[in-house]
Amino acid sequence: MHLAAEPSFRESVDLMFNRAVALMDLSPGLEEKIRVCNSTYTVRFGVRLRGKIETFVGYRSVHSEHMEPVKGGIRYSLAVNQDEVEALAALMTYKCALVETPFGGAKGGLCIDPRAWDEHELEQITRRFAYELAKRDLINPAQNVPAPDMGTGEREMAWVADQYARMNTTDINARACVTGKPINAGGIHGRVEATGRGVQFALREFFRHPEDKAKAGLSGDLDGKRVIVQGLGNVGYHAAKFLSEEDGAKIVAIVERDGALMNPDGLEIEAVRQWMVRTGSIRGFAGADFTEDGAAVLEEDCDILIPAAMEGVITRENAARIKAPLIIEAANGPVTFGADEILRRKGCVIIPDLYANAGGVTVSYFEWVKNLSHIRFGRMQRRAEEARSRALVEELERLSADQGLGWQLSPGFKRTFMQGSDELALVRSGLDDTMRIAYQSMREVWRGREDVQDLRVAAYIVAIGRVAATYRSKGL
Repeated sequence: MHLAAEPSFRESVDLMFNRAVALMDLSPGLEEKIRVCNSTYTVRFGVRLRGKIETFVGYRSVHSEHMEPVKGGIRYSLAVNQDEVEALAALMTYKCALVETPFGGAKGGLCIDPRAWDEHELEQITRRFAYELAKRDLINPAQNVPAPDMGTGEREMAWVADQYARMNTTDINARACVTGKPINAGGIHGRVEATGRGVQFALREFFRHPEDKAKAGLSGDLDGKRVIVQGLGNVGYHAAKFLSEEDGAKIVAIVERDGALMNPDGLEIEAVRQWMVRTGSIRGFAGADFTEDGAAVLEEDCDILIPAAMEGVITRENAARIKAPLIIEAANGPVTFGADEILRRKGCVIIPDLYANAGGVTVSYFEWVKNLSHIRFGRMQRRAEEARSRALVEELERLSADQGLGWQLSPGFKRTFMQGSDELALVRSGLDDTMRIAYQSMREVWRGREDVQDLRVAAYIVAIGRVAATYRSKGL
């Protein structure tokens, strides 16, 4: 059977947008205003490296300025191109609206293989890229705030923040120009784990609703559920680690660029991660069977499939062979528009990227607020909370002694109850609350409207509705 041509990533985002707006009451003009990308800046700059000038191509795309600053990561990859960056910027607009972070959507990318350069060379390249963007206000705490993405992390964000501060020596909020920084450079506890932690919280919320589980043919909780994870980078690693260690899920397979590991009894995620760090590969790991055909492992029997690497890994070609009844999109756009149609017809439930990986931007929002307020979360109230809790425990125990009851609260309970909330606890609490409320807003549309058949359309309807409301309040 001849398969129709697969839409590009950008076309997929537009097609998914169109599915949602067809069910909404928007004027054609407002619909088009929300759909189009406002601007994309392309920069070509030279850096002298290894005795010659190397020229690099980078992008910063702004999809929507219905709220400012605009927010979105910077990825380093040879696959970076303008279409991809614009599609990711559009997803950021809808994602921020869905989880109610007060940002417009943006995205950046540099066409580079970060593994091909030494650390000091990467620093030179990153600082020059940051300079080119910052001098055009495409990095600015009030206008455009990047974050890490594929191929970048805390280290690169620290370089960007320092470069901006050097160029804006009197800006007291300079640290807020970028999120995902190391703690010692103005970062926030819980940011590195945030996207993976958000995937965990999203699954927990899904499993709180019996009707939703039943739609995927699942029951019970996450304990014992068989999970396949594609991509053991930052997002996939943390999601797999938390689900296996805290919720009792069994990670039965991990798919990476050089193959896949399989163990029906569950893989020990930390051990796999350490092996990857040490050897640069999952090949040769002792606690599992290895196969070079990683793509085929996506089609293995499991309860939950977590694509956590690149866009477009589940396509028209392989969608019919996917056995997972529940897919949660930890990556951006891992399921193409064509594959989405096939999977929906099969009855597969997809928790969309728009919601599933929004943990990163949510905690980035907390970091941005922390940088603007110039104080660590928990610093003012933690010890006051502890003092109040201790006073209550001591009064209960005193009353017990006075009445001759002789009971004591257990040491474990006392330790937990009397511990004030530090920054990490508050960040996790805020993220959990955000993921619960965002899911419920999607679910209300999914369950409440007969013309909405899946969570993705529900997510787009909620997000586009909020963007439209903001534009209307501006007089558009």
